[in-house]
Amino acid sequence: MNTFTVGCGAGFSGDRVDAPGPVVRTLIRRGGPSALMFETLAERTLATAHLARRADPDSGYEPLLELAVGPVLADCLAHGITIVGNFGAANPHGAARALVGMARRAGLAAPRIAVVTGDDLSDAQGRAIVSECIAGGLDESRFVCATVYQGAFEIAQAIRAGAQIVVTGRVADPSLALGPALAHFGWDREDWDALAGATMAGHLLECGAQVTGGYFCDPGMKDVPGLDDVGFPLAEIASDGSCVITKADGSGGLVSVRTVKEQLLYEVHDPAAYLTPDVAADITQADVHELGPDRVRLSGVRGHPRPLTLKAMVFDEGGWLAEGEISYAGRNAEARARLAMDVMRKRCGADMALRFDLIGISSIHGDDANGMLGTVSAGERRDVRLRVAGRHEDEAVVDRLLRELTALWTGGPAGGGGVRVHKRRRLSNSACYIPRERVPARFDFFQEGTPA
Repeated sequence: MNTFTVGCGAGFSGDRVDAPGPVVRTLIRRGGPSALMFETLAERTLATAHLARRADPDSGYEPLLELAVGPVLADCLAHGITIVGNFGAANPHGAARALVGMARRAGLAAPRIAVVTGDDLSDAQGRAIVSECIAGGLDESRFVCATVYQGAFEIAQAIRAGAQIVVTGRVADPSLALGPALAHFGWDREDWDALAGATMAGHLLECGAQVTGGYFCDPGMKDVPGLDDVGFPLAEIASDGSCVITKADGSGGLVSVRTVKEQLLYEVHDPAAYLTPDVAADITQADVHELGPDRVRLSGVRGHPRPLTLKAMVFDEGGWLAEGEISYAGRNAEARARLAMDVMRKRCGADMALRFDLIGISSIHGDDANGMLGTVSAGERRDVRLRVAGRHEDEAVVDRLLRELTALWTGGPAGGGGVRVHKRRRLSNSACYIPRERVPARFDFFQEGTPA
């Protein structure tokens, strides 16, 4: 059967940068048409990227882009493996510029890079559209960004037009796999079952090692071999949209009926209508069965017409979160930690919402033999770490919390140490649904000098 293989190089921003290499080598050894997808965006990740771009107009794309893509760029270009990634985040043109720079430093010809846009609704025109569709309108004084989930068709069009790399901002995660498959097979825009099948293939790939045993693993309950070298997944997509899920050759991890079923149901609210910009996928009659070691076939996914609206996420500034930790060790450690907790509550609790946690069993004395066989029973633990967290709209108020926790060092109780404090902006979010004709996507080929 005619197949197209999509390998996964990342399942989130911050994923292992050595994961793409084994996947690309596997694609090359097996031959045939293929693509490598990088899924690096969560909603909050994208909002954080917008804040980064505010501070530095040249940033705002995936910070690990060069570490993840650089080592496999030459092989992908040489072997015709199309790279598709939402690593453009808040600055897709900046990511494209960085990719051109990687190629130049590697002595490669500049790759043909397409940039998909239309997801960012943060400008005045976009905010006006969102304001009409979101309950209560926008609070311009707190607004950070608004982005709408786009789909696979512009990705496919770009590949058909000759793109070797497609950079996107916010697209639906499965669309990163559906787009290349759509370009290869040339499915009609209303070939619902094929679109739905390939969408669920992308859904199985989108979280990286989750489907190859990573998130599945539970020692003694669901054991997974070689988790330290867990392989990232590949989907061999057939012309009818069915797929076979496997993983990088020679890697650890596990692809089984159970790992596939767990990921298949991940983040699915309605199994009869998994909504994406491209199709509504129905997995109620899906068949999942094992073909052999680390090879599982998914078939029987049905498709229904895509939604008339697209989901948009709106982020606003949500004040500040501060947290700090301090350790207490030796006899009566827990009592001292609880007294410190009481001190913090009395000095700061009237000003903000606080949370306290006692954590860090055996984190100071190391009396669990470095995580191996413990030498002290649970009732005799001699150390504890107090965590204090608070939130408030005013940065000065959370700064006071951090100062007060630091003051415990000498202000008592006895023996506190190892203070760590940290603060960050909080983001609040809301969703709305926008008629898709109001927020069309498009693609353009990147050219040097294109403004970010």
